[in-house]
Amino acid sequence: MNTFDLLMILALGILAGTIAGLTIGYAAKRQKPQWSQMTPREKTTNIALVLFFSAVCCAALAGYELFWTAGVITP
Repeated sequence: MNTFDLLMILALGILAGTIAGLTIGYAAKRQKPQWSQMTPREKTTNIALVLFFSAVCCAALAGYELFWTAGVITP
């Protein structure tokens, strides 16, 4: 695994986690059209969702990359 792989995992994980976190926040009715219209609790909930799902996506992508490069899966 080289530097490009790590940066790619980080970028894709953050992107996917942000999309998942905001989508779930919207589905849970914890999101408003503008940031200033949200209460501090809604803001905290959205930030927590984005951070959690970004970490999960980064970990999943890193695990997949390590599993693939370890030779367990062969193309």
